[in-house]
Amino acid sequence: MEVVNTLGRRKTAVARAYVQKGTGEIVVNKKDYKAYFTTTVLQYKINQAFNVTKTLGEYDVMISVKGGGVTGQAEAVRLAIARALVEMDETHKPALRAEGLMTRNPKMVERKKPGQKKARKRFQFSKR
Repeated sequence: MEVVNTLGRRKTAVARAYVQKGTGEIVVNKKDYKAYFTTTVLQYKINQAFNVTKTLGEYDVMISVKGGGVTGQAEAVRLAIARALVEMDETHKPALRAEGLMTRNPKMVERKKPGQKKARKRFQFSKR
């Protein structure tokens, strides 16, 4: 049985997905994905690639994710799953691309600059 290994990133979150044919079991960091991502919005993001390609329940997915917050992790997992589905079947790519699931979101926190309070915020200015 072939296992496809892919990587997904979002902000500082990194997700590694191991996808193979199976019964539709999704495990994130050795927990069921519904226990790891408790809100329905995040659970929807995890299943979004399967819903678009109409392959829900056909693949077993084992995911290891670290860094970032829960939303960043969920979006990193979504990208990793989408990339794995394309690697397994190239015909899924146009549908996933149309939904924006094949694009790595490059938005990250801007670094703090020296002489300033934050990235763009300055220290308070006092005229007198």
